Amino acid sequence: MDVKITISEAVKKYGDFVAIPDLSLEIHPGEFFTLLGPSGCGKTTLLRMIAGFNSIEGGKFYFGDRLINDFNPAKRNIGMVFQNYAIFPHLTVRKNVAFGLKNKKLPKAQVMSKTEEMMSLMKIGEYADRLPEKLSGGQQQRVALARALAIEPEVLLMDEPLSNLDAKLRVEMRTVIKEIQNRLGITTVYVTHDQEEAMAVSDRIAVMNRGVILQIGTPKVLYQRPANKFVATFIGRTNLFNAVIRKHGDGMHIVFGNGYTVPMTNLINVEEGQNVIVSVRPEELVIVGNSSADKTNCLVGMVLYSTFLGLNTHYVVELENGLRVEIIQESQIDDIIENGTKIRMVVKVEKINVFTEDGKKTLVK
Repeated sequence: MDVKITISEAVKKYGDFVAIPDLSLEIHPGEFFTLLGPSGCGKTTLLRMIAGFNSIEGGKFYFGDRLINDFNPAKRNIGMVFQNYAIFPHLTVRKNVAFGLKNKKLPKAQVMSKTEEMMSLMKIGEYADRLPEKLSGGQQQRVALARALAIEPEVLLMDEPLSNLDAKLRVEMRTVIKEIQNRLGITTVYVTHDQEEAMAVSDRIAVMNRGVILQIGTPKVLYQRPANKFVATFIGRTNLFNAVIRKHGDGMHIVFGNGYTVPMTNLINVEEGQNVIVSVRPEELVIVGNSSADKTNCLVGMVLYSTFLGLNTHYVVELENGLRVEIIQESQIDDIIENGTKIRMVVKVEKINVFTEDGKKTLVK
C-alpha cells in the first residue's frame, strides 16, 4: 500500500502571483510527512496539487514511478480528509464509510465487510446508524478518516483535519491518526499550522514559508538544530540575542551584549567581529543564582513574573538592556523565585544555535 511521492521543481501560479516558485521533495514510502507553516505559506496549495485539485504550472509529480500530473483526482488512488470533515449529512455513518467502496462497484459482501472493519478500527461501530448531525466533531472526523481509508488508498492526504476541534479532542484525535497510520503503514501527507501537532504526529516535517521549503527534518532535528531563524522561532519558543564573534586564542567565542562570553567549538564560516543572532530555548537558559553582587561571567536580569505548571515553572525575566526572555526550569518544592528578584543566568553552550545577522543561515555544524 505504501508508495514513494516525488515532487520535482513544482511551480504554482495564480495569474501573475507565484504561490510556489520551485519546490522539490521526496516523501518516503509509509512515511507520515507534514507540511508545516503559517497561513498563506503554500502548504495547502501543494497538498491540492498532489491530490489533483489544483493545476500544475511546472514540475513533475510522481507516485512511485508513475507520473501523475495529468491524472484525474479519482484516478490517483488517494484518500482525502478535510478540515470541515466533508461527510454526507443525509447518509448514516455506515453509508458514509461505504460510499467510496460502492463507487468502486465492489461486491456487496466485500463492501459490508470492509465497512465494518473500518468502523471497528476507528471505534465508531456503535454509531453506524446515526446521521452526522447526531455526532460530535471528533466522531465526525473519525467517520471522515474511516471513509478515506476504506478504499485502501496508496496515499492519505489530510488538510488541517483537527483545526475545528477543541483542544482536548485535538490531542485525542492526533493520537488516533498516528496510531492508525502506524498500523496501516500508508504514506501520509498532513497539512497544519500547529507546530505542536506537527511534532506529535510526524516522522518528518517540511517547514514552509512563502512557497519555499526552509528545512526538512525529524521533529527532534528541527527543534534542536533549526536551519535559520524562521524555523527556530516557528518550531517551539526561543529567546533571540544579538551577539558578536570574538577570537580568543585558538577558538571562537560568542560575546553577548553585556559582555557575557561563551566558547564555541561547533561554529563554521565565522569571522572575528561578525555580528550574529543567538537562539536560546527557554530550557537552555539556566538560572545559576540570585545574588546581584556576584560578578561571575553571566547574564543578569530581574524576574517579572512566574507561572507554575507542575513539573516546570516558567519565568519571564527582563535583562539589563530591557530585553525580555523566557526561562523554563524544573519546579522545586517551595523554591519559586519571587517577582522582582535579580538573578544570574548562563546558557547551555552545547544546545544553543547561532545564525547569520540576517537570520537566514545557521553557523552551527
